[in-house]
Amino acid sequence: MRNYKIPVSVLVVVHTPELEVLLLERADRPGYWQSVTGSQHPGETLEQTAVREVAEETGLDATACGLTDWHKQNEYEIFLRWRHRYAPGVTHNTEHVFGLMVPEPVAVRLSPEEHLRFEWLPWRAAAEKVFSWSNAEAIRELPQRVGHGRE
Repeated sequence: MRNYKIPVSVLVVVHTPELEVLLLERADRPGYWQSVTGSQHPGETLEQTAVREVAEETGLDATACGLTDWHKQNEYEIFLRWRHRYAPGVTHNTEHVFGLMVPEPVAVRLSPEEHLRFEWLPWRAAAEKVFSWSNAEAIRELPQRVGHGRE
């Protein structure tokens, strides 16, 4: 029996108190930048998924930092090129958004099969650079989420 991906994922916006945002360039789509993302595994809570994905994609320990469930979810259509990863008939994914505050921009340990490079950018520039509408929307919410108003 084939192991299909669960159509539930997390998006983790990793940022500093000064609203610098970590972006990762996808290895399978050079030029496509994103925050930490990943699908839930069977038996995991959403928080466990977020912690695992942050560790796998950056080497950071989200349990030692300020991981926050934003209690925000987005539903979107799964790109045709990725639908084969899901059970037949699955067309949509539900994404749950988290924030992770780290004290300052740090070098991260990339997973080379997933990402090519990383950058820390001011939040406005990061929101412009990501390819996903839901990722851009989450980054644009960052000032309110961390109490900076509309900087």
